[in-house]
Amino acid sequence: MGGSTKILEAVRTDQPIAIDGQLDEAAWSSAATIEDIHQIIPVEYAQPSQQTRFLVLYDDEALYLAAKMDDDQPELMTAKVLRQGGNNSWLDDQFNIFLDPFNDKRNGYRFQVNPHGVRQEGLFQGANQVQWQWNGIWQAATSQDNEGWIAETRIPFKTISFNPATDTWGLNLNRRVARNNEEMGWVSRNRTQSPAISGELTGIVNLEQGMGLDIVPAITASKLRRFSPRNDDSNAEPSLDVFYKITPSLNASLTLNTDFSATEVDDRQVNLTRFGLFFPEQRDFFLQDADIFEFGGIGQREMGSPFSRPLAENARPFFSRRIGLSSTGQPVGLDVGGKVSGRVGRWNIGTLAVQQDQFENVQSTDLFVGRVSANVLAESALGFILTDGDPQSNLDNSLAGVDFRYQNTRLPNGRTMESALWYQQTDTDGLTGDDSAWGAQLWMPNTAGLRGGLGIKEVQANFNPALGFINRSDIRDLSGELAYTHRPSGRKLRSLYSGVTLQRVETLTGGLQSEAAQLLVKLENQTSDTLSLTYQNEKEGVTVPFEISDGIVIPTGNYSFDQVQAGVSTGPHRRFVTSVSLATGDFYDGSRDNISASVEWIPVPRFRASVSYNYNDVELPHGDFVLRLVRAGLDVVFSAKLSWVNLLQYDNNSESVGINSRLHWIPEAGRELFLVINHNLEDFDRDNAFHSNVADFSFQYRHTFRF
Repeated sequence: MGGSTKILEAVRTDQPIAIDGQLDEAAWSSAATIEDIHQIIPVEYAQPSQQTRFLVLYDDEALYLAAKMDDDQPELMTAKVLRQGGNNSWLDDQFNIFLDPFNDKRNGYRFQVNPHGVRQEGLFQGANQVQWQWNGIWQAATSQDNEGWIAETRIPFKTISFNPATDTWGLNLNRRVARNNEEMGWVSRNRTQSPAISGELTGIVNLEQGMGLDIVPAITASKLRRFSPRNDDSNAEPSLDVFYKITPSLNASLTLNTDFSATEVDDRQVNLTRFGLFFPEQRDFFLQDADIFEFGGIGQREMGSPFSRPLAENARPFFSRRIGLSSTGQPVGLDVGGKVSGRVGRWNIGTLAVQQDQFENVQSTDLFVGRVSANVLAESALGFILTDGDPQSNLDNSLAGVDFRYQNTRLPNGRTMESALWYQQTDTDGLTGDDSAWGAQLWMPNTAGLRGGLGIKEVQANFNPALGFINRSDIRDLSGELAYTHRPSGRKLRSLYSGVTLQRVETLTGGLQSEAAQLLVKLENQTSDTLSLTYQNEKEGVTVPFEISDGIVIPTGNYSFDQVQAGVSTGPHRRFVTSVSLATGDFYDGSRDNISASVEWIPVPRFRASVSYNYNDVELPHGDFVLRLVRAGLDVVFSAKLSWVNLLQYDNNSESVGINSRLHWIPEAGRELFLVINHNLEDFDRDNAFHSNVADFSFQYRHTFRF
């Protein structure tokens, strides 16, 4: 079951293969075939409910992978997503490919396709996390009939990095049947598939990448209108990205006059704390090879922190959103940027150099990040990171750090253990001493039975990662989790999770800053509907008064408050998906009630509507306030290549409405056109009369030329 490594001998073909979802070329009849497939979820190593066969071929230029997926109820197949580029095809039935071209058990690619041929691809970050924002050029096509569906894919060797000195790659394949949340595949342990948990594909030789050169010119035209006072600004500029494979495993990239106007807008967030928020990176240039720059497992741990994500991300040495964005989130131009990243032998290398334009009172700045790690032991790595420059000020700043990440996915009974140890130090003009941070964690992410972990992070007062992310300093962060997942053999209940999570954040002098103890019980049925019950006790030590809402200040003092929450959600494969949670309890020296609800309706693949609502009613001795956050989306999908995506966001804290409308055309992988309209309205006088504040229109077209 979880013992010796499975091996598949690759079959080479000289015949042309058309990617049309038919598998009617003669070459497929002699392809390497995988039929020893077992169920992964819900019952690992059980017999799958559906018959599946995987096929593998390769030629000089590409790897071809296909799946013949029978279905005894094809009318119930889940295929809701038709929009290419929406990054939500995980809702559907899927064919998944896990590829580790270096066979190093640490890094890799994931490719997936749904029954409509909608592609999605990502890079592995850490043991199991996938960074889905990565965009790689590959082809896929599907066909459906009364027996099930077929997926046919082509992954060009120009798209991926590999070691030409070895003929053995890590490979795993997977099929998902969404209606009963069943997964089946070739190799698994602990109900998991990853680069560390894969089989091997051997005999991959004499591969060609051509020149290994991608030239991506783009043209962007935009018009910005400010309404008060009236002011229009038009602009049209070209930009250029160049990607070159120095070797099949080492990539260089160059960006000139980079424009990010087509990037999706950030989701608005409610902040009821005195600490900053964390927004994920969404810009393509910074997402390429982003896995190489990850450090110490910061932000990747799976322990269910009772606090929000920013605390898990705290002390990240490199956070690319610090580049090309002002402190208020407005784009800042990049004159030129370059990367060299990839793998040489056991070494993983990443360097980034950017020249950022002047903005506000910040001079034009040169920024640098260097990251090197070496593969050690069977699945572990030892690495270093250096950064130089401050994109938000004119002060000199640098950082140096070292990390060790240990992983073992081959413990008895399919268990997995992960751990990390890291240290960083910064050097900032005007700050002396107390400028380091360190952390350690041990984590057992088991999907059945006992799981748990321990972590510690210490951040000194003057630690200042100018190219990283920090929202709390002069603190010691202690965390732990102990949980148990019961997986009964009945037909209705899939799993019962119960766990306790503890986290304490204290100042380095021992004073309490934040503390939380959380008890969570969660039930999931066989169709992924869930019910969760949560009790949480939270303590806050406020040493400086802070304004939590306009005119309402939380005074200094020590606070302890309890909250209970109940939530239900329906399986994401349904046409109508809902999620509702209700919470009530104390809040500082008052009370808080919260309602969070979302609805998604996809009656046909060409139409998607969604609404989410977050409501907080807070009563305090110093004043009461209500926070509302509304998000509404409407997608019209004309075809897998052409979509019109609309998003409206409103919150009563800023009393503003943001409208984002994007027409997105992808005629083929590597070519994209965007028409984007952003329009912000604001209630300046708080009299429920919204007036236009700023609007912009932009056009962008990108075309990839491969050599």
